[in-house]
Amino acid sequence: MEVNVYNIKGEDTGRKVTLNDSIFGIEPNDHAIYLDVKQFMANQRQGTHKSKERSEISGSTRKIGRQKGGGGARRGDMNSPLLIGGGRVFGPRPRDYFFKLNKKVKVLARKSALAYKAKNDAIVVVEDFNLDTPRTKDFIEITKKLKVSDKKLLVILLEANKNVYLSARNVIGANVQVISGLNTYKVLNAGVVVFTESALSAVDNILI
Repeated sequence: MEVNVYNIKGEDTGRKVTLNDSIFGIEPNDHAIYLDVKQFMANQRQGTHKSKERSEISGSTRKIGRQKGGGGARRGDMNSPLLIGGGRVFGPRPRDYFFKLNKKVKVLARKSALAYKAKNDAIVVVEDFNLDTPRTKDFIEITKKLKVSDKKLLVILLEANKNVYLSARNVIGANVQVISGLNTYKVLNAGVVVFTESALSAVDNILI
């Protein structure tokens, strides 16, 4: 599959690049995508949730009613989960949500996500570019000329570029990512993926 290469003015340079069929042309594996996205979302969780159980509530331990004959459930003290202000039964505790995922599965998931974008013609290739200063206005102008300003945007660069990152930071729906941190979730979450030429040529080294 071939795609045109554009410059930041939105003009066709007359050159084409070929998308690697072993990445962009595979049959997407939905289960691999599910597992990779699930792991990504799990890793975003802090896991610091905590509620107090019966033994952790501060209150009197005096028995407040008879064991039997009251017509209701048995309750010992004011800390009982049966009463308002009592401890919680089996409440959440701090934990780590991390789980292991094999590298081959993660690679397959990223390939599958890119394959979906290729099938939907949601991949744009642009010449390598740089911004002299961080200006949101300049970044918005580039997206308008590339005709992607109305979509969720993922821009993938070969290396970190502070000016490009800062220029896109305040643009709603825009995200800048280096190719080494290519992420299944962010690819799928974007309406269109914009590769710089150098980043696209480096995809093979990361996913093959």
